[in-house]
Amino acid sequence: MLLPEPIDPISAIALAGIPHGFLGRRGGVSTGLMAGLDMGRRGQDEISPELAENRRRAIAAVMPGATLLTCYQIHSADVATVSAPFPDDARPQADALVTDRPGLLLGILTADCAPVLLADRTAGVIGAAHAGWKGALAGVTDACVAAMAALGADRARIAAAIGPCIARASYEVNDSFRARFTAVDPANERFFADGGPGHGRFDLAAYVAHRLAAAGVGRVETLGLDTYADADRFYSYRRATHRGEADYGRQISLIGLR
Repeated sequence: MLLPEPIDPISAIALAGIPHGFLGRRGGVSTGLMAGLDMGRRGQDEISPELAENRRRAIAAVMPGATLLTCYQIHSADVATVSAPFPDDARPQADALVTDRPGLLLGILTADCAPVLLADRTAGVIGAAHAGWKGALAGVTDACVAAMAALGADRARIAAAIGPCIARASYEVNDSFRARFTAVDPANERFFADGGPGHGRFDLAAYVAHRLAAAGVGRVETLGLDTYADADRFYSYRRATHRGEADYGRQISLIGLR
């Protein structure tokens, strides 16, 4: 009998000493198009036995014994401050979670969007944000940092890591997409490279890093892993769409306090 493929949490140097991990598709029990460690749609699916087992494995890989909390992600700048566990059917509609309570493991689901994990070790405050282009432009990371500060975090002490997401080389967008960003700030043009006629390529991770730095975050690390390009390791909504696949999986990124 073959042994199960191990989960391979990806860690960030900036978050050393804080329980955390950016997980890919390896090590889970889902089958078919979502084979691997699929964590479901927006974290809101009925919890099937496969999803329950994938969640158990994810928790064990990052912070055994913790209580996993996720939110119903809506591509917003909304943040939920968490002080206690909540039931699955009462998950907040938001795109970031923050807490200062030990034993809670905050989770963000992605399938090309940027997962951002944040921590102020001294204050004992952590955050996790889902930064797709809509949420990033709306300021989800700014709101997450502000919510952490409200719990006692010092912006200059916060370390943030941007995990696997679609990279600029894989992220072709049209000129109207580009115009959304330059209308907010003409300087946002620097996050786009020229593509074919009427198109460009957007650097989501660089834009998110810029927003974090502008919000006063003291240390920002970008892992530089492309979800679209690495089908063996990551799920990707855009890759699944380009292949004409009927569905796609989502990976989870986790951070907790002991």
